[in-house]
Amino acid sequence: MANEVHIQTPYITLGQLLKEKSIISTGGQAKWYLRENTVLVNQEPDDRRGRKLYLGDVVAVPSGERFVINGMGAEAD
Repeated sequence: MANEVHIQTPYITLGQLLKEKSIISTGGQAKWYLRENTVLVNQEPDDRRGRKLYLGDVVAVPSGERFVINGMGAEAD
C-alpha cells in the first residue's frame, strides 16, 4: 500500500519528496541518491531531482516504500 503525500501547491519536486519523507537528510543529497538508486515515478525510472510530481503521481523507492501525491492540504503529523 502506498503512503499519501499531501501537498498544498500544484506540485512537489522529487528532491523535496525524498527530503520530506526522510529518505535523504538534506536536499543536497538528492543528486547523489538518485544517481546511486533506481527511483520509479509512475513505474518509469527517473533520476531528476527537479522532476515535478503532480496529484496522482506514484513514486517508488528502493526500500519498497511507495508514495502517492495527494492534494488534500497540509499533512497531519
